[in-house]
Amino acid sequence: MVNLKKYNDVFKLFVIFLTLFFIVSCGNKTLTVSKIEGKQLPITEKIEQVTEIESFIKPYREHINKDLDSVLAYCPETLDKTTRTWQTTIGNMMADVILRRGNSVFQARENKTIDICFLNHGGIRDILPKGNVTARNAYQIMPFENSLVVVSLKGEQVLEIVNYFIREKQPHPLSGMTFTIDKNEAKNIFVQGKALDNNKIYYVSTNDYLANGGDNMSFFKKGIHTYDLDYKLRNILIDYFKETDTIRSVQDNRIIVD
Repeated sequence: MVNLKKYNDVFKLFVIFLTLFFIVSCGNKTLTVSKIEGKQLPITEKIEQVTEIESFIKPYREHINKDLDSVLAYCPETLDKTTRTWQTTIGNMMADVILRRGNSVFQARENKTIDICFLNHGGIRDILPKGNVTARNAYQIMPFENSLVVVSLKGEQVLEIVNYFIREKQPHPLSGMTFTIDKNEAKNIFVQGKALDNNKIYYVSTNDYLANGGDNMSFFKKGIHTYDLDYKLRNILIDYFKETDTIRSVQDNRIIVD
């Protein structure tokens, strides 16, 4: 007679063995890279696909180019960064325009008046050529997304602006302030025609990059308050072009060297 109990015990052991085997074989294994193969795949273009993409983009491109190239004003002479020692034709124009147009926004919002506009020479990236003026010119001159801000500064920080100007020896765009340089020292500093008062609060317009201390202009970070006008400098130029028949640059003696 066959002993079924013996076979059952063997079968149970066999099942346990298989279970353990599969658990071990399915466990985590550490894999290592043994070989890397690469293959260069050429990029091919199908003419019909390129044509289809170009047809899709064309109306948008034409619309943008029409807006950028529409004549807005006329410039009788080229305005550029060629220095007249401490001033440039394009720098004076930009500082004057930004001070004036920024003031219209600042007065409406804050009921205050901007005293000075101070920008950086390096921020001007192109000339304004003689001839018809378009929005594209504004994008070329100011390709960045910088916005206009106004910082309230004490007179002693305005003096730091003057000293920075002398130290850097760069024709940074300036409007609303004049001073004289005598042996690398500043004298006769006037803001809006009045002598600088170290204890007075002045409102200085600049761009957001400089207001945050860019180009080592740390004096802006000492400001009492900063007002973001949410008005891009490029758009200020475009709005000025739209409202002006002929572009002018005032060439006066904002900085005098004795």
